[in-house]
Amino acid sequence: MSLIDVCRKITQDEKPCLAENHPMGTRLVCPEYSKSVKEVKTFPLVEQQSVFALCWNTDGKQVHSTMVPAPHRFCCSYSFGEGEKTQLHTHDYLELGYVVKGEFRQKISGKDIVFRKGELCLIDKNCVHQDYLQNKESVILFLGLSNNMFTEVMNENVSTEKVISFLQSALLKQKNLQQYIRFKPSPETEAALEKAFEQLVEELLVNDTGSTFICKGLMVRIFGLLSTGCEFSLSRELRQEMSWIVYEEITEYIAHHYATVTIRELVENFHFQEDYFNRLIRSKAGISYSEYVQRIRLEKAEVLLRTSSMTVDEVAEAVGYQNKGYFYKIFKKEFGMTPRQMRVLV
Repeated sequence: MSLIDVCRKITQDEKPCLAENHPMGTRLVCPEYSKSVKEVKTFPLVEQQSVFALCWNTDGKQVHSTMVPAPHRFCCSYSFGEGEKTQLHTHDYLELGYVVKGEFRQKISGKDIVFRKGELCLIDKNCVHQDYLQNKESVILFLGLSNNMFTEVMNENVSTEKVISFLQSALLKQKNLQQYIRFKPSPETEAALEKAFEQLVEELLVNDTGSTFICKGLMVRIFGLLSTGCEFSLSRELRQEMSWIVYEEITEYIAHHYATVTIRELVENFHFQEDYFNRLIRSKAGISYSEYVQRIRLEKAEVLLRTSSMTVDEVAEAVGYQNKGYFYKIFKKEFGMTPRQMRVLV
């Protein structure tokens, strides 16, 4: 059974189907009742459970919804008018939304954003947002993650370091910012995510003794796919934070691999396009990528000349220069003396 089939089944075929004014129905779809009130939605499960799924299946006039796991299976339906929205709200947990079919429109921190099929949005605990109930067919899957689950998934180190450090610091530590991350998966990643989400929802329906561990494993897989197979864009508040984190990781990588590092190597390790590294380093250090690598190499060469017994040619090769004449030229330009003159000074 595909993800969309599972979502349709649990939102329309489950019994009982609760009345529109049932308290559980307004928990799943709470229509706007005030322009100023901001609801805080709390994590709805007991302490031992750390992830839940909420599904919306909209036919253009009604949104059919449910949540799993639950003590008893159920579904709700809500009839809405054109242009209707949910109440402004935040969560005390992290929310990952996925567009299974159609499109989904949200207002996040005052900005209207449209997510299309296959796209995802990770929203932190402090981000004020509301959802539009659109007169179009759509299926949306929301995952709620407790703070403990999110931390455990990040600690599995399934992602590149840049994504781990960014998500942990941005979404768990910077509590004064209202933040979200938008993910656009590649076609291959979208197919893998669909399968993982389908397995997760099925496991939440089972909800037996081993489900907690299986769900954690599936969340590890999902975040691994998000970190390696998706482009992502950030809320305005996060862009500067993210650029510094990536800059620190890139420069640390260069510091450890200065003799052999290439742009292609950075692309393979950090999953950004080539021109990004040049723009990032210039914005932070004021020089180009090649100038930055040259500076690191020459600084290492100076240290080796002052502290080791290596010959000048050996130093040049150790820091990444096979052309000794070029090494002499740029070294003298940087330090105002040749490598041999610096060695004599020592």
